[in-house]
Amino acid sequence: MAARRKTATGSKNRGRESKNKKNQAKDISTAVREVLLSFPEVEEYRSHGSPNFRVRGKTFAIYSVNHHGDGRIALLLDAPPGAQRLYTEGEPDAFFVPPYVGPKGWLGVELDKGLTWARIADLAREAYDKHAPRELRDTAGPTIRIDAPTMTLDPEDFDPMNHPGTQKKLARVREFCLALPEVSEDTTFGNPGFRAGKKSFCQLHRRERRLRLLFWAGGDAQVALTADERYTIPPYMGHNGWLSLDIEKRANWQEIEPLLLDSYRHFALKRMLKALDEG
Repeated sequence: MAARRKTATGSKNRGRESKNKKNQAKDISTAVREVLLSFPEVEEYRSHGSPNFRVRGKTFAIYSVNHHGDGRIALLLDAPPGAQRLYTEGEPDAFFVPPYVGPKGWLGVELDKGLTWARIADLAREAYDKHAPRELRDTAGPTIRIDAPTMTLDPEDFDPMNHPGTQKKLARVREFCLALPEVSEDTTFGNPGFRAGKKSFCQLHRRERRLRLLFWAGGDAQVALTADERYTIPPYMGHNGWLSLDIEKRANWQEIEPLLLDSYRHFALKRMLKALDEG
């Protein structure tokens, strides 16, 4: 179960200037938590790879970093009625309609486009107040004011694939896959992958600093290979015979390349297999 972070219910320090030293390094992620966890009884939990924030079981904010490769550092807020249209039409450089939750009225707030952190905190407070019970709203006190962050994000935090070791492994997978007939590289949900014709046969993703290689193996291979803890059955794709292999620390290419070739053969058309065998 994901760890929870909870604030104290008291309001003794609400509304005071943050005690952080002005010259102390602080990034955007730290500033987001400083604001959201200042509200009474807020819990942080992870969902779909992103930090979410809720009060008494009701989610009111999502911290979104480069979600599916969109290039944004943003706070998604369950805004009051009418706020989404007001802000996105009035200030489109800083506000947007987010995917999935946008049709429900949620507001996307870009955190590195010049908005003050006092304003960001006020917007977050509106979303909190929308869901918090009255007794919590009454004890919350004035909205927190914090020192602005002095840093953006580490490149690896913005894009987990942006790591020297990961890039070397991606280059090796790319070299092998693109040598196969009619293979192309694409991006799915911000992650690199490879297609045999129109069918995906290989993907890579990196979460929580673990690089994983995904490929089709079939049900029998799933049973055999998952005896090794490096192999897991991935969500969404696992029921179709896919496997996930952890290659963060070590990649055995004599092991990996036959697995990728089997996955390619499973999806390739007859003419592609003929070209492979004749080559």
